[in-house]
Order: sequence, then C-alpha cells, then structure tokens
Amino acid sequence: MIHEWQLWCETALNRMVVINGPEQRLSGEEADGEEEEEEEGLGSNTQNMPKESVLAMAFQILVPFLLAGFGTVSAGMVLDVVQHWEAFQYITEIFILVPALLGLKGNLEMTLASRLSTAVNVGKMDSPIEKWNLIIGNLALKQVQATVVGFLAAVAAVVLGWIPEGKFQMSHAVLLCSSSVATAFIASLLQGIIMVGVIVGSKKTGINPDNVATPIAASFGDLITLAILAWISQGLYKCLDSYPYVSSLVWAFFMCLTPLWIVISSKHPASRTLLYSGWEPVITAMVISSIGGLILDKTVSDPNLAGIVVYTPVVNGIGGNLVAIQSSRISTHLHFHCAPGEVPNEAKGCYYPCRTFCGTGANHRSAQMLFLSAIPGHLIFLYAIHFMKSGHTTLTPIFMSVYLAAAMLQVLLLLCIADWMVHSIWRSGKDPDSFSIPYLTALGDLLGTALLALSFHFLWLIGDQDSDVGD
Repeated sequence: MIHEWQLWCETALNRMVVINGPEQRLSGEEADGEEEEEEEGLGSNTQNMPKESVLAMAFQILVPFLLAGFGTVSAGMVLDVVQHWEAFQYITEIFILVPALLGLKGNLEMTLASRLSTAVNVGKMDSPIEKWNLIIGNLALKQVQATVVGFLAAVAAVVLGWIPEGKFQMSHAVLLCSSSVATAFIASLLQGIIMVGVIVGSKKTGINPDNVATPIAASFGDLITLAILAWISQGLYKCLDSYPYVSSLVWAFFMCLTPLWIVISSKHPASRTLLYSGWEPVITAMVISSIGGLILDKTVSDPNLAGIVVYTPVVNGIGGNLVAIQSSRISTHLHFHCAPGEVPNEAKGCYYPCRTFCGTGANHRSAQMLFLSAIPGHLIFLYAIHFMKSGHTTLTPIFMSVYLAAAMLQVLLLLCIADWMVHSIWRSGKDPDSFSIPYLTALGDLLGTALLALSFHFLWLIGDQDSDVGD
C-alpha cells in the first residue's frame, strides 16, 4: 500500500515539474528552509498555502466562514421552531438524530471537499476524463455511505432512546428509519452537487480550495438537512395513523437504490478502495454524534434549559467548520512534502499543545487565525440570533462570557486534536482526507453539545436565568 502511494506521489510531482519548470522541482530529499517554501508553492493552476499572504488567507477563510456561520444560525432558528411540531414533541428521539444527520456534512461533505481539494492541489484533476471519473465515483460513494449511515443513525437513536426509558414502539422506530435515510440521501445528493461546483470553480479562479471548500460545504448543509428532516418527519407522522405503511415504503425505496450507487462507485479505483475501507471513520463518527444527540435530547427535555436548542447548531457548526479547514490544510501539506508513514521533524515525538499554535509556518498561522476568528464570529452570530428574536435567552454579560468560554474551549481542543490526529493518521499510512474530518466534526458535535449543556446548567444554578429561557 505504501509503495503504491510512493509511486502515486512521484507521478504527481513529475507532472508538476513539467508544468512549472525545472526551477520548482522537488528533490525528494531533505531540503533547506528556502527550498521548502518553494516546494509548498507547487501546484497545477491554484495557489498553495505557503504562497498565500496572511491577508489573502484571512480573506479566503473569512468569507466562507461567515457564510457557513449564518447557515448554522439559520439551522438553529429552524430547530427552535420545529421543536414544537408534533413529530418532535411525541417522538423525542428525533433530537438524537439531529447531531448525527447534521454531522454527515463532516462525515461525507467535508471529507469529499478535502479529498477533491487535495486532488486539485496535486494535479489529479488536470485531465477532464480523470476529473469526472473522480467526481462521479466520489459522489456515488457518498450516496452509499449516506444511506447506510442514515439507517445506522436511526438504529442508534432508537436504542439510545429506549435504554433510559424502557419504551419501544415499532411505528416510531420505522418512522425514525425512514426519516433518517431519506434525509441523509436527499441532503447528501444536493450538497455533493454544490460541493463539486465549488471545487471546480475554485480551481478555475485560482482560489485555494482548502480554504473555502469545507466551510462552504457546511454553509447550507445544516439548514438543508434540518429542514428536510423536519419536513419528512412531520409528513410521515401525520400519515402514521391513516397510512402506516408509507414509512416502510419510503425506507425501502431509498435502500433499494443502494446497489446502483455501489456499482457506480466501484468503477473508479479511488472510490472503490474507500467503498471497502472507508466505513470505520463515518460509522464511528455517527456513534459519537449520536451521543451528543442524546445529551441534546435530555437537555431539551428540561423546560428550564430548552433555550439551548437555537445555539447548538451554531456552536457545533462553527467548531466543525474551523477544524475542517485546519485538517484539510495540514493534509495537503503532508501530501506535498512527506511520503506516507513519514511526518515532519516538528511533528515527531510526544504531542504538546504549543506545537499547534507556536511557530511561523503556514499551518501555525492558520491555527492562530482560526482560533482568534472564533471570537468575533460567535459574537456576530449571537447578535444575529438576538436581533432576529429567535433565542430565548437575554444576552447578559454573564451569559455571553460563559457561552464564549465554552465555544473557545471547544475550538481550542479541536485544533489541538486535529494537529495530533492528522499527523498520526498519516504516520499510520492512511489518507487523512478520508479519516480525520469525520472524527473531528463528530468530536466537535459532542464537545459543543456537552459544553453548551454544562454552560446552561451553570447559568441556571448561578441565577442568570430568564423567565422565557424554557420557552
């Protein structure tokens, strides 16, 4: 496997030598600092990370980040409304589905964005035939994974909802499976098409897709997924008494499409490999996100803490977006400069948090920028929720301080975990583009929901509470 990766890297580097000339040839040996800076600037037609100025990197990150942030704000406002719908009131396990299905953007969309971004940067999408084979194979693979993970997320929601309460209704279980599978399939298809357009557009306009692809993948992902889940769940719930077989038919229809997507994805070597080996991260991430969903379900069930609903997609989404950018950048850097199984000197030895933020390299600068951008970002989104009169909590200084402390702690932990995890996955000979982002965004969901729940509990205990915090 490692030998095949080395051959692939050599082929990609030779292609770049032909395009850029002998003066930018990679030596394959340890180079001095100046040569390393030039090496990082190699690519086909896009600007690579080390060639970016700080201002250019900040602008490329800021615009998609704000766009994605307002997408999570919209998702929070939608969740704040639909929590009062009959389906959400009587089948509370739907709340367990929410982080798992919203997490699909990290499991699938952001992973697709990271893979295609790296493929663009190393020149694998220069050939039109190779480009479309890669795109179609990855989209088909994503539909297979979305269908299976959607079904497993529903099973996890049924189990996690049944264990503490000891109650089980088959009709509710079938509705959860149908809603989850249909939502995952439709949302994944729509977002995948958008994602391909972003990657191809970034390549043509000279923008580094590592900076823009993952946050744009998340910009409308939460809103689209949550709206589809609410609409399908409510529709199936209304049919539950008069047409109970509708839920089963919906589930069977989408499951029957799975063999078609398997055949299509198996036509391309890269997607065929992931079709067999790419399940571990997405399924593990789904389980982690479902635990976060259980926390959300139990927190929302407390009338004193129901105000958490509108803020959960915002905290989880922002943390996931920021760590996905950093993970994608580190992965691209490793693809350019290290053979699989080898890591830079600074990443060897035991991990320590200062390694992530202290330094002058491109990844250090991006980690610093991403961490600091979370503060103004959260303030903007908090006031956006407040001005739209969606939240049920007054923006008191105590509330904002506790909220920002929880959000910043989440981002700090995620960036540190990303630095350690991406290098560890690369050291093991695996591709971080396919393995790291699902774990990181799922951890973002779990950490964000848990820290936000603790924050609301703390605020309630110290008396910073509103009469309408529980709606």
